[in-house]
Amino acid sequence: MDPTGPSESIYNLIPSDWKEPPQPPRYVSIFKATVKDDMQKFKTAMKTMGPAKLEVPSPKNFLKKHSKEKILPPKKKFEWNDRRKPPVPLRTDHPVMGIQSEKNFINTNAADVIMGVAKKPKPIYVDKRTGDKHDLETSGLVPKYINKKDYGVTPEYICKRNEEVKKAQEEYDNYIQENLRKAAMKRLSDEERDAVLQGLKKNWEEVHKEFQSLSVFIDSIPKKIRKQKLEEEMKQLEHDIGVLEKHKIIYIANKK
Repeated sequence: MDPTGPSESIYNLIPSDWKEPPQPPRYVSIFKATVKDDMQKFKTAMKTMGPAKLEVPSPKNFLKKHSKEKILPPKKKFEWNDRRKPPVPLRTDHPVMGIQSEKNFINTNAADVIMGVAKKPKPIYVDKRTGDKHDLETSGLVPKYINKKDYGVTPEYICKRNEEVKKAQEEYDNYIQENLRKAAMKRLSDEERDAVLQGLKKNWEEVHKEFQSLSVFIDSIPKKIRKQKLEEEMKQLEHDIGVLEKHKIIYIANKK
């Protein structure tokens, strides 16, 4: 390699007379001018950069000194209208001396203690062997509420609400009864409901027993049909039993 000669490069393999192919013309919409005119036509003032024309302030209306300070009200003479305290006694004033009481405070105090009612000790309780004392009344160990006169008595507002609920239930029952008479419906009694429920449970036991007696291998179409039929009967019986157990009041249509 000759150090004085041109350096080797892959770009030297490109012929020198090669030129780049001309670029295709850029697409320009035929509606460009129409869209531009529409935008200029319907463009409102103050939409982007504020009002188009703004009044320039006059140089005569410059900010003057103390122009923004608050104007205080005029001064008034202070007058004290509240009542003043009594004056301080003079140094030459002397208190009244020599006044004595004939009351025997020792005997009076002794009589008050003898004739007074003894103070009851505050009830406390000790919960540790170290002697920690606590107030007994606020501890919850004293049965206060069971000794009240109204303990265990139903509040008046609950009694009033129960009466309103009972009255509403009676009105609803009367409304249902009237509609049932019009629709020829009959209400099942408790004995009839229990008899129907027991009958459904007995039928379910019989179908379940028959289902248990099926063969282990269901290898024919009649056996499959028989199994599906028993399963549907058991499912329907379980549904009917659940409805009767859930609803205490049952209505049925009268037979014509």
